[in-house]
Amino acid sequence: MKNASRQTVCGYKSRREFLKLSGGAAAASALAGVAVPHCHAGGNSTIKLALVGCGNRGTGAVANALAATGGPVKLYAMADLFPDRLQGSLSNLKKAFPDRLDVPPDRQFVGFDAYRKAIDCLGPDDVVLLTTYAAFRPMHFEYAVQKGVNVFMEKSFAVDAPSVRRLLRASAIAEKKNLKVAAGFMWRHSKARQAVIGRIHDGAIGDLHTLRIYRVQTPVHCGRRSKNDNELVFQLRRPVCFLWLSGGFHVDWHCHNVDVACWAKGAWPVAAQGFGGRCYPEAGNLFDHYTIEYTFADGAKLFAFSRHMNGCWQEYADYAHGSKGSAVIMASLAAANPRIYKSQNMTKENLVWEYREIEPNPYDVEWQLLLDAIRQNKPHNESRRAAEADLVALMGRMATHSGAYLTWDEAMNSNYQFVSNIDGMTMDTPAPIHSDADGMYAAAQPGVTKEY
Repeated sequence: MKNASRQTVCGYKSRREFLKLSGGAAAASALAGVAVPHCHAGGNSTIKLALVGCGNRGTGAVANALAATGGPVKLYAMADLFPDRLQGSLSNLKKAFPDRLDVPPDRQFVGFDAYRKAIDCLGPDDVVLLTTYAAFRPMHFEYAVQKGVNVFMEKSFAVDAPSVRRLLRASAIAEKKNLKVAAGFMWRHSKARQAVIGRIHDGAIGDLHTLRIYRVQTPVHCGRRSKNDNELVFQLRRPVCFLWLSGGFHVDWHCHNVDVACWAKGAWPVAAQGFGGRCYPEAGNLFDHYTIEYTFADGAKLFAFSRHMNGCWQEYADYAHGSKGSAVIMASLAAANPRIYKSQNMTKENLVWEYREIEPNPYDVEWQLLLDAIRQNKPHNESRRAAEADLVALMGRMATHSGAYLTWDEAMNSNYQFVSNIDGMTMDTPAPIHSDADGMYAAAQPGVTKEY
């Protein structure tokens, strides 16, 4: 099993299929310290991993790390809010990598402070995987930076503007400390996407004026909360359905496509406005459909479509349009299959280029790059770009929920915050939001809600 990939452990072709079947930090000033040279592991030195967040995303990320070449890697500590999730992850990984795990009971930590205990097990050449939901990402990242530990952090990265700013402050300190930080935007390391976006940047479709990205698929619902359910635990067990935990699916899921579109444009948008609503009250406190128009400084547009409903047309794809032609950046989740056309009609007779190579799994590539950077002491820090891409997704959600036209500066400087003291949360903390008498949660009301 030494060459097992994330797909080997999961048994599925993609993270999307895998997820379908898934069963108080120091202040920024305390982080700063004095920048010191960061020693690096030699080729024969073992890099230890600590997994913080033992769901399917984290378990899959460990599998990718353990599949990397260049030197030994082992899982050394684990942390989660729930013991059953930690044990499930450990059991799955043991089946695939029995000789790569060294996680005895005294390095298995449970609870809101478990992340600290797991990170404290690591040294300066090691890596903590931050794969909990985004509400906790800035706090966990901050502590890892304080401790001088390298980081892999999954998307999404923040749920509101104050947490984006917290992430950016820690990112700046990580840069000064020469820490290696990988972010879970694996498509940035996709050879197919690099090929088509490189051609777009070289002018293959002329001046880029329009981008379209789609993630329209079946819903994920949390159902009704029973009066007997602990409300905080109910929400923690169903994080994708609650804005305060995941940022909502436009942020947590669609941020991949948002990031790729902005990469193709070579810029972040300067403003956003959007439309959306909810047809399924079982969707937590989210909308279940969004149409967002982003505007770039030169007037170019990015249209982002998210919908999670049954019985509807489905697509998961990204497109670009320019003054001389158009491009498919991603044809489907199963295969990017990028193409360039000499007109806006994406037909066979207009095809001028397509990617025909077999590309390496970008989930594996992102880990290989991170571990190589640690061993060779090369600069590698994706945290700032990840935080800024997260803000783009947040800006669209904030504008849609509020019914507002929002600028980048208004979004970045917003003081709207879902949870003011995430660092102090315990299992006895009241849930940040509460259901009605029927166990349902209210959604935003554009024109009434002000989420910025």
